[in-house]
Amino acid sequence: MTWTIPNILTALRLVAALGVAACFVTLSAPASYLGAFLLFTLASATDWLDGRLARAWNQQSRLGEMLDPIADKAIVLITLTALIGAMGNGGWLLVPASIIIFREVFVSGVREYVAGQKLQLKVTQLAKWKTTAQMVAIGGLLLAHAVPGNAGLSSLLNGLSMALIWIAALLTLITGWDYFRKSTAVLLS
Repeated sequence: MTWTIPNILTALRLVAALGVAACFVTLSAPASYLGAFLLFTLASATDWLDGRLARAWNQQSRLGEMLDPIADKAIVLITLTALIGAMGNGGWLLVPASIIIFREVFVSGVREYVAGQKLQLKVTQLAKWKTTAQMVAIGGLLLAHAVPGNAGLSSLLNGLSMALIWIAALLTLITGWDYFRKSTAVLLS
């Protein structure tokens, strides 16, 4: 196993996910939101960068293929959980977050099962858009709470980000159904 720069970036995304949670445990608002926003944004950028570098430098690896979706899910799910916890009851974020969490766990289970049956479910372009929508929405929610001194900007960011998280939840349902549909022959045999 070789630790290439793309694989190191992916591993750092996993560490950043834990760092987001640590921000909410160790810092008071709004600093917790700002710290989480910075870590989350850097981690999200590595999602794009690690794959691009791996392809450009011909450093694609089985380790990277395994770690990348785990890192994506970790940063999204841990940050959503931290946001819900920091917001008290989570408000209207709880519903789309639950959809996202359910889909990610469900698809991971389906992928694991069908892989044992020699069926590989490739990541679709729509699933990549889903991940992008999730990351932009979550980043916007973090930033909205990191700038409480500017109520207008905070409210605008929060509203746009909430709309986008609902769009991401819809994309999450569509891509989850697509993976399930593609695997039904194996699942129902």
